[in-house]
Amino acid sequence: MSDLIAQLLLLAGALFALASGVGLLRFRDALARLHAGTKPQVLGLVCVLAAIAIGNDRWDLVPALVPVLVLQMITIPVSGHMIARAAYRTGNFREDRLSEDELAPAIEEASRRDAEDRERREDREGPEAAAAAQD
Repeated sequence: MSDLIAQLLLLAGALFALASGVGLLRFRDALARLHAGTKPQVLGLVCVLAAIAIGNDRWDLVPALVPVLVLQMITIPVSGHMIARAAYRTGNFREDRLSEDELAPAIEEASRRDAEDRERREDREGPEAAAAAQD
């Protein structure tokens, strides 16, 4: 019975991975692709790890599988957030799909401060030094 459950969980994990891959190919912008790449991947990983634990009939494997799950659940949202910010800054998203743009004021403020810092540096050191500092 445990072998059947493990096989079903592995199949479910494979289907989640397939859904993730199809979503990465079908969606148009980076934010939608990001959603398709992270959500099913976590569920697929949970299914595969559960299949490993159940299929081996050894509970001493569970302490080795828990850190895998925990680290994946920590790194996936962080990496997804960083990719989403990079996509936003490069304009690789559809603005009509956003319900509210909370990041725009922060980006504008950071750009304004960068421009002011650059102007101060040019006044102090000259345009050549400011250009070298920007690189």
